[in-house]
Amino acid sequence: MTRELRGAPVARELTARVAERAARLAAAGVTPCLTMVRVGERGDDLAYERAAEKRCHSAGVAVRHVTLPADCAQAELESALAEASADASVHGILLFRPLPDPLDAAAAARRIDPAKDVDGVTDACQLRVLSGRADGFAPCTAEAVLALLDHYEVSLDGADVTVIGRSDVIGRPVAALLLARNATVTTCHTHTRDLAACCRCADVVVAAAGAPGTVGASCVAAGQVVVDVGTTWDEAAGRLVGDVDASAAEGVVGALTPVPGGVGSVTTAVLVDHVVRAAEAQVARAAEPQTRRPAPFRPAQPHPAPATERTPDV
Repeated sequence: MTRELRGAPVARELTARVAERAARLAAAGVTPCLTMVRVGERGDDLAYERAAEKRCHSAGVAVRHVTLPADCAQAELESALAEASADASVHGILLFRPLPDPLDAAAAARRIDPAKDVDGVTDACQLRVLSGRADGFAPCTAEAVLALLDHYEVSLDGADVTVIGRSDVIGRPVAALLLARNATVTTCHTHTRDLAACCRCADVVVAAAGAPGTVGASCVAAGQVVVDVGTTWDEAAGRLVGDVDASAAEGVVGALTPVPGGVGSVTTAVLVDHVVRAAEAQVARAAEPQTRRPAPFRPAQPHPAPATERTPDV
């Protein structure tokens, strides 16, 4: 029988722990605060915004909203991010992505103070995660995968893990987080010659391709743990579907996350944890002797990003 790894109990447990830490900060006169910067009115952004705000309020984290029109100028977006970075009462900044064309997400990210980058979009945070350092914030969804596996006591030390997807949001960072936990990681993508074989030999499969049905009957094996990160709206079915064919995996694999109700519900809990961690770090820095405090963040001046060929996500 396949065990269902639901995200709700993971999120509740993590949120309860975070709320205790936020209460201690509040008692010391510091209210953790998240600024959410959204461009346009994408349905998935609005849904995540509502879920994140609800989670923040339940954990004692204040929320501010910066909403810009879909046709806003690059300079307007960068100015909003720089302003939030300079505001000492803001501890975390969440920039909703992807951004509408022709906005430059990389240039926008450079205006975010890495100390407030609670979703791992800045180069500094990404480098820290990819190099195995624990002093930066990983993208929330990538970290949610690890939080879920830990909650259900899935051993990662020495495990063979196949990650499907190589985006900067999930695939690459979750592979780095797994490597830091001593897993042996194989990263697959659209150019992988035999995806099914790579999946079948794994103890754990993390499906993050964003393509329904990527993991079918030929990809699964008895006893595996399969984490489905995919969330795609199926117009015909009128519901969200994942990257895993659940009907093919059910009864074969040892454990499977549902979609919806799996990793997604943990992501907002990780987000509030990051905001509180950022607030705690700010308090700790303020308590350091002046000579030991790091220089204040000064965002780079806006400049056109060099033209580069984009690496496929999957």
